[in-house]
Amino acid sequence: MLLRVLAVGDVVGEGGQDILSRRLHEMKEDLDVHFTVVNGENASGVGVTPRQARGMLDAGADVITLGNHTWNRIQIGDFLDRNDCILRPANYAGRVPGRGMGIYPVKGLRVAVLNLMGRVDLNPNLDSPFKTAGYLLRNGGYDLAVVDFHAEATSEKGAMAWYLDGKVQAVWGTHTHVPTADCQILPQGTGFVTDLGMTGPIRSVLGIKPECSLNLFLGGLPRRYEEAEGNCKINACLFVLDSEKKRCVEARRVDLEE
Repeated sequence: MLLRVLAVGDVVGEGGQDILSRRLHEMKEDLDVHFTVVNGENASGVGVTPRQARGMLDAGADVITLGNHTWNRIQIGDFLDRNDCILRPANYAGRVPGRGMGIYPVKGLRVAVLNLMGRVDLNPNLDSPFKTAGYLLRNGGYDLAVVDFHAEATSEKGAMAWYLDGKVQAVWGTHTHVPTADCQILPQGTGFVTDLGMTGPIRSVLGIKPECSLNLFLGGLPRRYEEAEGNCKINACLFVLDSEKKRCVEARRVDLEE
């Protein structure tokens, strides 16, 4: 059986939430998608609230993954404990709410989703994502597995994909909000892309007003980042997984712009 998995890049602000709510169901239907994973850690700009998480699930996300802004909206804590369709990075050190891996029934299969966060230039106060992945995946109990690796360094993302080649069926990077053009299938059958990109305003710097970034880089006083306005996009990739051969047979970009 071929399972078609849609991975959607970081949802940024109200614009990202709006285009997701209006276009994701249509996108899934056009691509004959069976399972959808959406990174939602920037729905509030930084962080996500329970209301926003419910909105993304209503829009068509089967699972929401998070990242380094998980705790910027601390009210998400209880929601992470109550709802198994939202994941935070599994390698957070210490005792924090929620879970970093879930197993979901899809078309008679058990699909594992693992959310990890990188340490290079992002957050060194984490457990090793490599060791965490090895430990969690060793427990089994699933037919297919996919990984959202929320990381800054392209080298760390690539290394994770090669580390997991043959152990999972797909690895995609999130966090940098810039879509990469390197969709590929590694030798042992793992589909990989360095970064999905983002879901949010097109004319922006990573989803925010350009003048906010210019102010920072030109030495201005710190100011609150504001979400950019105007037409939005959905950056996403489609992974087609063969459940019998336990490998990815297709990995490609399926971006949408308005």
